[in-house]
Amino acid sequence: MATDPSEYDKSIPAVAAHLAKVERAVDRTRASHGGRPYAEVHQALVEALQAEDTQRVVPQVVEAFARRISESPANQ
Repeated sequence: MATDPSEYDKSIPAVAAHLAKVERAVDRTRASHGGRPYAEVHQALVEALQAEDTQRVVPQVVEAFARRISESPANQ
């Protein structure tokens, strides 16, 4: 079963909007929690994603972002 390529084109704005929300949540968490313990960063990131109404993020992606934020100081 083939998918019509125009269906992909129709979904691009929604995907872009979702990714922008995720990016804002990650940036905000990095600025406020960079270098802090993983558990604290993870909780802050989950809350930031909820505030952006982006609960549909793969858990492994949230964990990877939280780990990277935890490993880097806030000013980097």
